[in-house]
Amino acid sequence: MARVFNTSGPCYPAKHYMLPAEERLSEARRLIDLERYFVLHAPRQTGKTTTVAALAESLNAEGRYTALLASCEEAQAAGEDVNRAIAVILNQIEQEAAAGLPEPLHPPPIASVADVDGFSRLGNYLTLWAERSPRPVVLFLDEIDSMKGNTLISVLRQLRVGYRHRPARFPHSVALVGMRDVRDYKIAKGEVFHTASPFNIKDRSFLLANFTAEEVATLYEQHTTETGQVFAAEVKAGAFELSRGQPWLVNALAQQLVEKEVPDPSTAVEMHHLEAATEALIQRRDTHLDSLVDRLREDRVRRVLEPIVAGAFPFDEVFDDDIQFVKDLGLVARGASGMLEIANPIYREVVPRALTAATEEYLPVARGAYVAEDGSLNFDQLIDGFVAFWRRHAEHFLRRQPYSEAAAQLIFMAYLQKIVNGGARVGLSTIDREYATGSGRIDLHIRWPLDNGGCQRFAIELKVWRDGQGDPLTEGCDQLADYLERLDLSSGTLVVFDQRSDVPPLPERIVRDRIEHRGRQITLLRL
Repeated sequence: MARVFNTSGPCYPAKHYMLPAEERLSEARRLIDLERYFVLHAPRQTGKTTTVAALAESLNAEGRYTALLASCEEAQAAGEDVNRAIAVILNQIEQEAAAGLPEPLHPPPIASVADVDGFSRLGNYLTLWAERSPRPVVLFLDEIDSMKGNTLISVLRQLRVGYRHRPARFPHSVALVGMRDVRDYKIAKGEVFHTASPFNIKDRSFLLANFTAEEVATLYEQHTTETGQVFAAEVKAGAFELSRGQPWLVNALAQQLVEKEVPDPSTAVEMHHLEAATEALIQRRDTHLDSLVDRLREDRVRRVLEPIVAGAFPFDEVFDDDIQFVKDLGLVARGASGMLEIANPIYREVVPRALTAATEEYLPVARGAYVAEDGSLNFDQLIDGFVAFWRRHAEHFLRRQPYSEAAAQLIFMAYLQKIVNGGARVGLSTIDREYATGSGRIDLHIRWPLDNGGCQRFAIELKVWRDGQGDPLTEGCDQLADYLERLDLSSGTLVVFDQRSDVPPLPERIVRDRIEHRGRQITLLRL
């Protein structure tokens, strides 16, 4: 059976296209040989379980270690019940050992520690296993951060107590695998471990990196080798740029391409196929994307994302723990400018769409009114339509936005979204968005393909005038001129939302004007 691109669960070499798992964990083998305890963390669906399982398999095959991967995920249901949680973990270890290790390497029966209290049972069990195993024990505890409170504290402390007895009477090496670094694990009542961490025995924490551009190309070439279907060079490069190498996105794009967009392996995969696949992925919002979207309304996520979406500096106090948490989710990263930004272009599209999905449903926008008979987009009428909408409905919609500091920009993007990506041209017409913390603006680039093979392109810059700031007109014109130069466009639209507390009523402050700036024609819209 031919291999496929996998987007659900661990990858297996016989079934799935995959990169050599151990190459992504080269540091781990050195730490294991040095008897170190360490933490491996990365966002969901980046290949943690796949890579750790492959490493454990290799270690066992070499005959030097007794290596085992066990998940703590089921212990989450135990809540604060330490006895129950530890029983679940021991059961997982026993089951995984029975399925993957030869009998001489098995841990002792769970019954041998049945009379031991849960606060010591895991440590006693691991001691017995290390003493009976003919090889040093290496234990990988996956999904460790699914536990919280007393159950997590108990597991970490039992590992710390046994640490000094390794390797003869405790595991030679232990790796905690999860989304977050151990210093950020939440415990009961919201406290966070810092210098007093119950796992201060860790040698280091390291992040499982995203794929590089070369690795994305290598993964896609496996499909070409097995089926003969060719990916254009720009498709492989484009998939990396869109995903920034996030493993699930890399595989999801490829899966959509070869199973939906271009199922005939004799047909080469081109850039227009990738654009359609990207839009389909964004609209479909599979479990991976949906799980990220569910986080957007959490206060600690909002505090980090809101200034990014608004293109501003933080409005509320933002703690380092909040930033690290959102980084660990894979939602944000440091951009080339050093400022926080959405982690990749696909997430950059998903986030504002998710925040405005309900708004978009209620917007009184008749898409057909802005599409001419020849299929072209009447952009001037679109702007007129937004002005009329804003004059009548702005206050109503502004009050209902979850990210209040970015409300005006989000409503404008929702309006555009309903027109540009709301009909038959879905997957063809697009809005490219650029925004980051402290940038002072949001840049939008609309691409509207025409029936004759041409393409209309429009550039828009959104700025907000807040209390204590000067008129952003000059800065906005300069920024838009730079953007137009980069896009090789001669004209664009600058929208300034006046959010000052002493601003005149809407009907009195709406201004639409045309100005020339640095050789570019700019339509100015003050709202």
